[in-house]
Amino acid sequence: MSSEITKTEKAPKPVGAYPHARKVGNLLFLSGVGPREASTDKIPGVKLDENGNVTSYDIEAQCHSVFKNIKIILEEAGSSWDKLVDVTVFLTNMKNDFKTYNRIYAQYFKENQPCRTTIEINCLPTPIAIELKCIATI
Repeated sequence: MSSEITKTEKAPKPVGAYPHARKVGNLLFLSGVGPREASTDKIPGVKLDENGNVTSYDIEAQCHSVFKNIKIILEEAGSSWDKLVDVTVFLTNMKNDFKTYNRIYAQYFKENQPCRTTIEINCLPTPIAIELKCIATI
């Protein structure tokens, strides 16, 4: 079965050796996507100290940004938000962030409700608080 890789300048650059997405058949698999801004690598709502440690962050700003990045990648790969079928969400602070993230998620997924798994993890490769791994149809 053939596959097609999607890389786009409109989304944040991957922090490793992987594409933004890969089509296989009528499925589109997105690599983990965080809230970094494509043009600057800035993380919305994050304040860092002089050593690069997070001093504070705004989970709401990060949620909106990561959903924007997902939408861009989906569209660049020939899919769309309404074709998402499975979403895995990684949070670095489930206790403090789940309620806010869940409220915002519900706003974005009123019409289409893909399967979802939310996992708390210790950290992510950059100082972000949320990352999504998605599967969509084409």
